[in-house]
This record gives sequence, C-alpha cells and structure tokens, in this order.
Amino acid sequence: MFNYLRKRFTSHIRERSRRRARLVSKDGRCNIEFGNVEQSRFVFLIDIWTTILDLRWRYKMTIFISAFLGSWFLFGLLWYVVAYVHKDLPEFNPSINHTPCVENINGLTSAFLFSLETQVTIGYGFRCVTEQCATAIFLLIFQSILGVIINSFMCGAILAKISRSKNRAKTITFSKNAVISKRGGKLCLLIRVANLRKSLLIGSHIYGKLLKTTITPEGETIILDQVNIEFIVDAGNENLFFISPLTIYHIIDKKSPFFHMAAETILQQDFELVVFLDGTVEATSATCQVRTSYIPEEVLWGYRFAPIVSKTKEGKYRVDFQNFSKTVAVETPHCAFCLYNEKETKNKEKKGYDNPGFVLSEVSETSDTQM
Repeated sequence: MFNYLRKRFTSHIRERSRRRARLVSKDGRCNIEFGNVEQSRFVFLIDIWTTILDLRWRYKMTIFISAFLGSWFLFGLLWYVVAYVHKDLPEFNPSINHTPCVENINGLTSAFLFSLETQVTIGYGFRCVTEQCATAIFLLIFQSILGVIINSFMCGAILAKISRSKNRAKTITFSKNAVISKRGGKLCLLIRVANLRKSLLIGSHIYGKLLKTTITPEGETIILDQVNIEFIVDAGNENLFFISPLTIYHIIDKKSPFFHMAAETILQQDFELVVFLDGTVEATSATCQVRTSYIPEEVLWGYRFAPIVSKTKEGKYRVDFQNFSKTVAVETPHCAFCLYNEKETKNKEKKGYDNPGFVLSEVSETSDTQM
C-alpha cells in the first residue's frame, strides 16, 4: 500500500513539473500578473465605471448595499441634526404651537426612516417636511438628487454586469484538442468550435496567435513573441454562418510556423496557440470575444474529428455533442516538409526533362543524281 501511494505521489509530482505555463486558460482567462507598476492605484478611480464592472459579484453587491445603507444613514444623521438644532425633539418639550422642520421625528430611528422614505420615494405620509425651515427644504432637494444619481449608477452597473457579452461568450465552446491531418490534399491544423445557442453571432471573425519564445539574429530573447495564424473554413474566415458546429483549419504550408514541426518533435516544442473568435451578439448588438488556447500536449498529430451532424427521419439536422471533441486516427504524413517533397516529386514525374547535351544539327538535302 505504501509503495502504491509513493508511486502515485511521484507520478503526480512529475506530471505537475511537466505542465506548461499558459498565458490564456482553456476558458479564456489571461494568466498574467503586473508588477512594479509606477502608477498609483487611485488611477483606477478615474475610470470608476470600468472598475465597478470588472469587480466580482461579491464585491459589487457589497458596494451596492453599502452605497444605499450609507446614504440613508448619513442623511438620517443630518435630519436628526436639523431636528436637534431646531429643537423639534421631545426632550426639548416643544410647545403646542411649535411647528417642527419635519413632522414626527422623535429620534435617530425616526430620522433614519424619514431618510429612507425620502430617498426611495416611498412617501407613507406620516412624516413630512414643513415650510418652517429652509435648511430642511434644501436638504430634501439635495438628498432627492443624490438618491437619483446613486440609483442610476448602481442599477446601471448591475444591469451592465448582467448583460455583458462576456456571459454570451460562455455559450461558445471549442474542442478540447486540436488535430493535424490532411484536408483537401494539404496538411492542416483543425479545431472545432460550436455555438450552444440558436441565436447567431453576426459578422463572426476567427483568427489565432502562436506564442513562443524566439531569439533574434541580434541575440535578443523575446518571450511571448506573437505570430499570426490564419484560420479559415470552406467559406472564408469572416461572416461565418455559425448555426452549427464548424471545423476551422490552418493550412500548414511554407509560411506556417508549424511547417518545420513533425509528429515526433511537436511535443518537444514550446508554444501556445491562442484562438480568438470575435462577433456581434444578435440579441443585444454587443460585441464579444471568445478565446482559448492549446499547448503541444493538446495538439494531436494524425487525427481528425468524428462527425457530429446527422439528419433525422423527420428531416431535421441533429448535432450530437457527445462526439464534439472525439477524434479518430487517420493516416497522416509525419511532417509537412515530407508531404511537400512528395507532391513536388509527383509533379516532376509528370513533366519531361531537357537534355542540355543534346544539340540539334540541321542536315541539308543534296541531290546526287545527274541528268
């Protein structure tokens, strides 16, 4: 039992040591940390709207509740001060003919309740401002205006958080692995993407970035150097008809960074393929971006995706997501360079070859017959 646990622990440690660092996680979150930023954190308060939207729900709801409770309690104190200064409270024993600034404020609790009724415009009619004090009238106007601002800002922030296109992006899914196989006589890297909603993404555009460490001819090491990866479908890479799962592919030609990789060496490479899908949400007209990444262990050489679209007897098209990330082994060249040389050889066999040593000599015809 002890030996078994030791082997499991050792294999777990080795697996964790082999894990590669990701810049972009599978669900699209960026794994990056900013250090030694010279600017103060108060610069985020300048763009307070974006700061509030980027907060997590627990912090946002804390600010939401604190903003309302804080304003109610603050103005409750002010109403209590007004009543105290004007000697409207019962401890001052006001006369029968005394007209208070605010009717029926007997203490801090009633002042808080009046502040709440004023800001949320409940208006029970039991407590009200009289025309005795100009200070109370000014405070009533100021609290009403500030309450409208707080309501607009906080309710707008909650609504914007709920309706953000980031949530729509969660209904776009990519295949767990990328595969490399032949497609249309060319070696291609293929990825499957699906829209889990029936509403479309308008004007969809898909592209990729290959992140790797490169060394320039001058000896400079560039970490996370970005190389453009062009992904296409049969109809192009823009304005996709994204109603059913699509298989996008990148042609591995001489211009592709995958051209010099092979089935035996791809796991030894150090790269991260980040795939982006941009589009406009049909329901809200808001733009959204979906992204995921693939490391060498997630790129399967010599496989293709299993079919998932079928037609039922009723004439409907059915998508079986059980086979969405399922792959099938197929015969594939072990490198793009070999496939390219094979094609060149076949093309040369179809052509003739000139013999540079062959010289065409013209022979003049003469008649030896004499009449």
